[in-house]
Amino acid sequence: MATLSSNALTLIDFAKRIDPDGKTPKIVELLAQTNEILDDMKFMEGNLPTGHRITVRTGLPQVYWRLLNQGVQPSKSLAAQIDEQCGMLEAWSEVDQEVAELNGNVNSFRLSEAQAFLEAMNQEMASTLFYGNSSLSPEEFNGLSVRYSDLSAPNAQNIVNGGGSGSDNSSVWLIVWGEQTCCGIFPKGSKAGLTHEDLGLQTIETTNGIAGERMRAYQDHFKWKTGIALKDWRYVVRIANIDVSDLATGSAADIVNLMIKATHRIPNLNMGKPCFYANRTVVQYLDIQRRDDMVGSALAYQEVDGKRIPHFRGIPLKTVDALLETEATVA
Repeated sequence: MATLSSNALTLIDFAKRIDPDGKTPKIVELLAQTNEILDDMKFMEGNLPTGHRITVRTGLPQVYWRLLNQGVQPSKSLAAQIDEQCGMLEAWSEVDQEVAELNGNVNSFRLSEAQAFLEAMNQEMASTLFYGNSSLSPEEFNGLSVRYSDLSAPNAQNIVNGGGSGSDNSSVWLIVWGEQTCCGIFPKGSKAGLTHEDLGLQTIETTNGIAGERMRAYQDHFKWKTGIALKDWRYVVRIANIDVSDLATGSAADIVNLMIKATHRIPNLNMGKPCFYANRTVVQYLDIQRRDDMVGSALAYQEVDGKRIPHFRGIPLKTVDALLETEATVA
């Protein structure tokens, strides 16, 4: 008798997902995260089968004052091209036909499992958006942290130092989303966003037990081809080195002052849709700092589509649980 892989749902898993009346319950998603950045990202189709090629101006032509009867030298501008790569995020769900049909409601059982896959892919996408590093993991695209990680780099003016040290830091990000600033991309000729393919009943080979054994299983395929294109690095600001332990003691840097500095690093906030992003711990202490300095406070709440969203100087502040509290010091 074949032993199913640990990645396949078993009878024990089934028993934990069925109500006493035999119906599929609504599972309490204790592992769900809030990653509102995925709601804000603008996406565009890339011009390459594997991503998008960006052409940026790197030098202006030389211009001259001239006198009568004297000419000037011809000159030219300079440009460079950068290729942004997409990654392929995939997952497979396989449920033994007999397990799925035990309660007589195959569709609700499979939908319950699919929701977990969608949540997992959203979390992985949000995490890679900030921490992806193709040098360490070639299958990923480069996230924002690896691009804003050096206080001596050419883009260091868009890294605001929060003064923290050690490895218990977090970051606040200000991103201006737009096709000419920073946006999500998907490969040329492909579909945007997460796709789901219901493959129905398939005959699959079990991974354990006797080689060649087969069984019938319901199969689902999830796929997301995506990446980011940072066209103009001046439209993303990282407030790095926010010491989380210092926030708890009240000795951390003034987050409000740091966010004010960040807004002044952006050349033109009207170039796209600006948003601040921080994890819930940083948002909590920012709210506390706002309360302690109510006079002239820059943090206010506005209702957008029926939701109360904090705004800083008119810029939405969104919660992103994918932002870590264990970042190393940006030096």
